Amino acid sequence: MSDPEELRKIARQRLKARNDFFVMIAIFAVVILLLLAIWFFTGGPGSYFWPIWPIIGMAIAAVFAGLDAFGITRRYITEADVDAEVQRMTRRSSGSGNEPPASA
Repeated sequence: MSDPEELRKIARQRLKARNDFFVMIAIFAVVILLLLAIWFFTGGPGSYFWPIWPIIGMAIAAVFAGLDAFGITRRYITEADVDAEVQRMTRRSSGSGNEPPASA
């Protein structure tokens, strides 16, 4: 990951993910306000607060989108990861006895 072009590509992807997250939050805020207005004008205080269910769903989606944009799920596969996996696969296939028969 030392190639400057590759670093710029990854930086663009990260910035896009963060920007997309903020756009999603803005859309969620507008939808929530719309749902609250509908609830208020159709029954309002004292009636069943049904907007809580879509709000909870959107909050869960926002948490996972935020983790993707900023948090623990934001990890890139490096060449060292690929090399380690190839080594693990090679060790597993050579030690298991499941090798294909050698052609004579």
